[in-house]
Amino acid sequence: MLGSAPGLSGRWERLEPRPRARMLRQVLHAGLRTSFHALGRFVASHPVFFASAPVLLSILLGSSFSRYRVEEDVESLLAPKHSLAKIEGNLVDSLFPVNRSKHALYSDLQTPGRYGRVIITTRKGSVMDPVHLDAILKLHRRIYQMQVTVPATGFNSFNYSFSNLCLLDDKNVCIIDDIIRAMEEIQSARNSNRSVPILRYPITQLADGRQAYIGHQMGGVQGWGPGGAMRAQGMGVRGEGVRSARALQLTYYLQAPGGLMDRVASQWEKAFCAELQNFAELHPKLGFYPSTSSSLRTDFQFSSVLARRPLLASLGVCGVLVVLCCSMRDCVRSKPWLGLLALLSITLSGLTAAGILNLTGATYNSTYLGIPFVMLGHGLFGSFEMLSSWRRTREDQHVKERVASVFEDVMLRFSGSTMIHLMTLGLAASPLTNMEAVRLFCRTAALAVTISYVYMLSFYSSCLVFTGYLETGYRHGCFCRRVPKPDRLDSKPAWYRCLMYTRYQEETQVTNPPQGIGHTHTPNPDLTHTHTHPHPHTTNNPAVRGHAHVANSTHPHPHPHSTASTDPHPQDSHLLLGCVRRCYGDWITNTYVKPFVVLLYLVYISFGLMGFLQVTQGSDPSALVAMDTATVLYTRAQQRYFSSYSPVIGFYIYESAPYWNASVQRDLLEYAKGFQRISWLEAYLNYLSDRNQSTSQPRENFTRTLRHAFLREPQFAHFADDIIFAERGQGEEPDVAASRIFLVAKTTENKREEMSVLLDTLRRLSLTSRVRFLIFNPSFVYLDRYAAAVSSPLRHSLLAVLFLLGLSSLAVVEPLVSVWLGLTLLSVQFGVLGFMTLWGVELDCMSVLCLISALGHSADCSGPLLCGFAAGRGESRTRWVRVALERHGVPSLQTLICYGAALVPVGSIRSNLTRTLFRCLTLTAACSALHTLAFLPTLLTFLPPSKSRGHGPGGEGQRQEVECVEMNDSTRVVDQITTV
Repeated sequence: MLGSAPGLSGRWERLEPRPRARMLRQVLHAGLRTSFHALGRFVASHPVFFASAPVLLSILLGSSFSRYRVEEDVESLLAPKHSLAKIEGNLVDSLFPVNRSKHALYSDLQTPGRYGRVIITTRKGSVMDPVHLDAILKLHRRIYQMQVTVPATGFNSFNYSFSNLCLLDDKNVCIIDDIIRAMEEIQSARNSNRSVPILRYPITQLADGRQAYIGHQMGGVQGWGPGGAMRAQGMGVRGEGVRSARALQLTYYLQAPGGLMDRVASQWEKAFCAELQNFAELHPKLGFYPSTSSSLRTDFQFSSVLARRPLLASLGVCGVLVVLCCSMRDCVRSKPWLGLLALLSITLSGLTAAGILNLTGATYNSTYLGIPFVMLGHGLFGSFEMLSSWRRTREDQHVKERVASVFEDVMLRFSGSTMIHLMTLGLAASPLTNMEAVRLFCRTAALAVTISYVYMLSFYSSCLVFTGYLETGYRHGCFCRRVPKPDRLDSKPAWYRCLMYTRYQEETQVTNPPQGIGHTHTPNPDLTHTHTHPHPHTTNNPAVRGHAHVANSTHPHPHPHSTASTDPHPQDSHLLLGCVRRCYGDWITNTYVKPFVVLLYLVYISFGLMGFLQVTQGSDPSALVAMDTATVLYTRAQQRYFSSYSPVIGFYIYESAPYWNASVQRDLLEYAKGFQRISWLEAYLNYLSDRNQSTSQPRENFTRTLRHAFLREPQFAHFADDIIFAERGQGEEPDVAASRIFLVAKTTENKREEMSVLLDTLRRLSLTSRVRFLIFNPSFVYLDRYAAAVSSPLRHSLLAVLFLLGLSSLAVVEPLVSVWLGLTLLSVQFGVLGFMTLWGVELDCMSVLCLISALGHSADCSGPLLCGFAAGRGESRTRWVRVALERHGVPSLQTLICYGAALVPVGSIRSNLTRTLFRCLTLTAACSALHTLAFLPTLLTFLPPSKSRGHGPGGEGQRQEVECVEMNDSTRVVDQITTV
């Protein structure tokens, strides 16, 4: 009867009116703890099954890697899934497909399925110098004549050249860039000693009389100003003569309509890059930066290849630190193998999740590199919390009872943090997310976290059972050999005694004698505490053993002195626990330290706000590929030499319009004003004016002259690609059903930002215009609604967490705990977002993925500390902050140490994607550590919740306490409970 008194301590509380919400929380809380206690006993009763089942399942699912597939459509991953730009792009492709163009192609406007592109730069002089010009034309001829053999061997092999794959014009000749034609004219003139034709920039006139835009084909241009003065790059006017140019860009378009031709085009792209590499060795004075249709996909996935060895190094470094964190001086109570088994549990859960993805036909991409760190942070948190709780259990209990007590103490908090992970990741993986890379990452991470949670309950817990039996049998925590008793160790060498040092129960009895009758604790005005003092003879008392788990962990409000009383040998405790208990806890709660911590938090908020106000969106896909790759080098060259003008923007009039109307003509000319433009309408109106014809004619005359006179002129024939005619009735002139003109804007260094502003401006104009038009460029697919598509998953996840905390405060968690945890998550998120901006990280899909996972990581670190502090009653705030740091701050610190060390090898990977991953996760760990170990312990000492409870009105104000008196006889221990 008396042995069960500690578990019934709640019955000794003074009866006083309580809100129904608090009663509901207590009932649900007690029910969940009881359920986890039963689950812990069940796992401890069947450890072999729960240890072997996850391993077998992981092996079976891991064998499915033969179905491993890599995502090939990078645009679908990194571009907003639902955007107006994609709809406009489909409309443009239906009206003006690439193979409809029979005269000219603009490399910035059309992006067909397959192409080869190269930027050629000169290290000294100009690319228009005779020696460089001859080399470039020689390269063009070699590419034109280059052949690939498909299949590589066999009797059915065929040789394919560029002429077999290229897009053909109306004369069945391959369409090439206009700058090639201009360079051939210059070379021909030099060879025949004729005057060299003037090459103008950005719009020049070819030998056939037509005007061509070469602003995207020639870069680093210096032109001749008035009077022969030289003008700097980008300072010229329409048709200005070119004095020198530092770069050229050539594009070769391929047709790949079927499966065989697509294979041929793929082989041609590889041969194209190899040919450029060989040519560069022969011409060291020229620089070559190739790019193909598969470059972005290859370089994006190349980050996964580069990360293989650093990830293994991260696992090794983390394994070493986990072993150190789980070790202590006492060789029996030290559990180094348990740390490695925690990593094995995380690895098995990752293997199982990968097997499920393979079986379901999912594809992989490089953003999945962040998933192992999500699993690592969450899994290490659970394992260190369970180990910390295990060390607080009574050693005279049976292993099953100790494991059940660990489940009862830890699993409620661990399940809550898992729910936060699943809520944030699950909502970001919902159809509400408009970014496919974010949705796939969060879906896979949610699956991995779920499996990791299940394996922590099964595999790791069964490993805890096995190590518990080793501890009960006094076997070495590393070598599993039974440790001799002290009398036998005295004759051994010093190194052997140090290696085999442990504490036997007999030593505990001698060094920690039973407390006397008069031993009391500071009374609590609200709650009656029951304290039990472990005794070596308790293991021989079945009656006491049956109720030991109640006394250990089901105490509703643990007393702050209980930690000290259950650790009679503080010198044998864990190193970090000893440091926190003896040094850090007293230092961080010192009255003179608190003002500096508050000041540090204000500095933290200030710098976070500074960075928050400078957040920029990173919509450039090249920022997510491996460094020193073809995509990055090509993008740098393009930004350096071709940043004076924007990409070619297509201005598409997709409905029939009265082009013959003077007001419509004025509107269209006004829209194109300020742009460099290739416009059939402007050329046609000038054509009419030159012939003294009115530009405002009846529809029939306007269309007849356009079709039968203007488009038949050689210099204007290429405009036929820009006009679609629709037949009317028999004998009537057709209407202009749709048309297009090409616009190029003058830009500065912030090219993508200016393009985004231009897109929004022209779209607003299209809503009020009488002419129905749209604008399109392939880069708009990444720019359109990118900020909303990237930030919406983060907002949804944050709101989901706050909603979950608010809902749980009504039933499970203390309301103030939910408030504190919500504020902590907001503060961590705010700090990570601000500091990553100051560190040079843009808001792209990878950084948003890290911010979403930061919600769960900060909840893992801060949640147990807040719950431990709020659960205490009586004493002072400072005392309960120290206790919370000892019990939950140390596991969080161990998790952060191992997690931070695992991130170090990732920082050495030469990849933009992993650099963003490293910086964001490092900031997440740093901000979580600051809040868990500095800000919260300081703020909780003078902010709610309060640790003192007043009595209800009408009470006598008497204090009650339960004194535990321990009386020893020769056979048993009797706990006598008296009320004072």
